[in-house]
Amino acid sequence: MTTPALVTNDATALGLLAAILGFVFYTNSSNNPFWKKFYTFVPALLLCYFLPSLLNTFGIVDGHSSNLYFVASRYLLPACLVLLILSVDLKAILGLGPKAIVMFLTGTVGIVIGGPIALLIISALNPEVIGGHGPDAVWRGMTTLAGSWIGGGANQASMKEIYEVGGDIFSVMVTVDVIVANIWMAVLLLMASRAKQIDAKTGADTSAIERLKVRVEQYHAENARIPSLPDLMMIVAVGFGITGIAHFGADILGPFFEANYPWTRDYSLTSKFFWLVVIVTTIGLALSFTRVRHIEAAGASKVASAFLYILVATIGLHMDVSKLADEQNLWYFAIGMIWMIVHASFMLIVAKIIKAPLFYMAVGSQANVGGAASAPVVAAAFHPALAPVGVLLAVFGYAVGTYMAWLCGQLLQVIAA
Repeated sequence: MTTPALVTNDATALGLLAAILGFVFYTNSSNNPFWKKFYTFVPALLLCYFLPSLLNTFGIVDGHSSNLYFVASRYLLPACLVLLILSVDLKAILGLGPKAIVMFLTGTVGIVIGGPIALLIISALNPEVIGGHGPDAVWRGMTTLAGSWIGGGANQASMKEIYEVGGDIFSVMVTVDVIVANIWMAVLLLMASRAKQIDAKTGADTSAIERLKVRVEQYHAENARIPSLPDLMMIVAVGFGITGIAHFGADILGPFFEANYPWTRDYSLTSKFFWLVVIVTTIGLALSFTRVRHIEAAGASKVASAFLYILVATIGLHMDVSKLADEQNLWYFAIGMIWMIVHASFMLIVAKIIKAPLFYMAVGSQANVGGAASAPVVAAAFHPALAPVGVLLAVFGYAVGTYMAWLCGQLLQVIAA
């Protein structure tokens, strides 16, 4: 008989998650030497997944019976996507030059193709790893990796729902995601410290980057402001207003395709959650061409990030750390490493061919793999004024992440068939 969880009230569980997130962010911003050194080796994002998982592992909260993830994924996630995507400035991204866009899209293609390649290699070495077509099939778990490595945590959660990924394989893939992605990020930071030498050897022209530094500094000096109450209420209105519209549309489109075109089930078109994410992404992109996008100056993306981290914590509640010691999971890490090697190879080869500055390669890669949480870190490693460029490309990743991760999922499904 299963022992009931110590905490069964979701309000209490939410309080525990909020306290955990507050602890992580407080210590991460602390000037204490211990915490500075600690977060040099342990990513804050990993703790936001890991600490809530301990609540589930030790029976304090039963993540599977809690409704917190459902609420976060259906209400906070769509609002988060809208607020992140509406700040996309396509003109500014194009202004970075074609090489920056080429490197970003190369990274995206590397992820889309890398997953199927990794699955093919591992299935040849150990066919048992594939694991059939049930909720915990490897290919389903890999769709969440694709979502995370093209867009970010929000897109990862989207793929979890769209492809109905089981909790066990998802918990393993979350760990693979964080560990493999941070290994690659460490490599990029090491390369950033030798950027001048590397660019000199490749003959890359970095003059556009120098002009970009000045332009970015001017833009933020002129537009950033302390948010007022009307600003915050407008952010809430846009985020949740569009979420409501998306739910309305999804409630119509999902059943429509289910009733009239049941064969589209294989393409997720019968999923209400699929339409929910597609609608908010499309409306967010449309709003990026209007004045609504200026709410970003008041901190729309920061509010979105707060929603995102609450979502991350609720995802952590589904993790059972005790299952990570399973020898079978080593094969999953092998999939992640092969996948990242394919992505990195694509980036390095194309960068060499077009003589792209290392900055474009590193930030283009991290905007895919790490998203808005870490792309600014890599960008700032080149120059502090360039950190917003990392955010800009990462937000572009949020915009295309759902579409491209879905495509990767379709390829993985074909290979696993």
